[in-house]
Amino acid sequence: MRTAYKCRLRPASRQQAQLSRTFGCVRVAWNQTLAARQRLYATEGKSTSAAKASRALTVLKRQPEFAFLGEVSAVALQQALRHQDKAFEAFFAKRSRYPRFKSRGQRQSATFSRAGFQMRDGELRVAKVDGPLDFVWSWPTVDPAALAPTSVTVSRDRAGRWFVTLSVEVADPAPLPATGEVVGVDLGLKDFAVLSTGERIAHPKCLAARQRRLARYQRRMARKQRGSCNRRKAKVKVARQHAKVADARRDFLHKTSTDLVRRFDVIAVEDLAPSNMVRNRCLARAISDSGWAEFRRMLEYKAERRGRRVHVVDRFYPSSKTCSACGHLLATLSLGTRHWTCPNCGTLHDRDINAARNLIAAGLAADACGGAVRPEWTTTRQAPSKQEPPLARVGA
Repeated sequence: MRTAYKCRLRPASRQQAQLSRTFGCVRVAWNQTLAARQRLYATEGKSTSAAKASRALTVLKRQPEFAFLGEVSAVALQQALRHQDKAFEAFFAKRSRYPRFKSRGQRQSATFSRAGFQMRDGELRVAKVDGPLDFVWSWPTVDPAALAPTSVTVSRDRAGRWFVTLSVEVADPAPLPATGEVVGVDLGLKDFAVLSTGERIAHPKCLAARQRRLARYQRRMARKQRGSCNRRKAKVKVARQHAKVADARRDFLHKTSTDLVRRFDVIAVEDLAPSNMVRNRCLARAISDSGWAEFRRMLEYKAERRGRRVHVVDRFYPSSKTCSACGHLLATLSLGTRHWTCPNCGTLHDRDINAARNLIAAGLAADACGGAVRPEWTTTRQAPSKQEPPLARVGA
């Protein structure tokens, strides 16, 4: 199994300058290659392979105006071309959007394969950078001196923080012991998640907690003259606030997903579409602050590693307005109705708990019929398309 360790990096001033030069050259190689790909397709209707792009980069280095590309490691430049080729493969497979040009204000990174770095006795060195790189190791149970990374990625985010990511091959973790417990998870805005067991997980509201401070820094940045050093400094302060929000949200999602995977053998969640839901301007900020898509991604890969099962139920399945006791289906149920009584059996339902119970029922039905709730090659379609309890019927 391949995994990665991302650590904070503390490069010296000279190393920062050398790495920044590498980032700039990687950005130029990416943009020049992408522009050449677009020109070739527009004029001749042909695509560009990674081998052709590599040869074109060699020719580009010989031009006087791009001679500076030879001052940095060629490994990082070649890796950028390979990443671009994979980006186009993902685009044509409809897994991602069209590759875009890189700008100076974005996150900067450079990836080195084994020919471009050396790690010995826990000391990391990369090509064309003086001295070993000082990084902070955060895993006390793992000895960095025993690692044999297959690739190393050095990056700097918009907040000016430096990171190094070590990709390594490790043994598959042992499956967790079975607990015999199953759970349905209904994601929401009032509570981040409501479980079919009746447990409610409070929403962290990471963005709302820093909204006033973030707005203050944004107002200060707006008053600075465009292109000035003061505006650039103010922009970094805004980026730092966004980074703190993202770090708090990611920490919450990791802890919540890990806790669910440890406690339950089967987890059922709804196939939400946050990219469509954020079109509601009244709820867009709260939905974006929730991180539902990232939470589902964490649940899926952690469950796969630890021998658990995650079922993704069709987004059009009426989990909220179906009675989990008798299967009665309401004709309508407004979003503001948080509790309702089943007209068929008289059961009083909490909207979210009822939805969570219906989700786990649909997930267990998928297990019983032996079908996958969704195919492995996509996260937006399912087979079978719907897994509904057989008792659901439309009522008044």
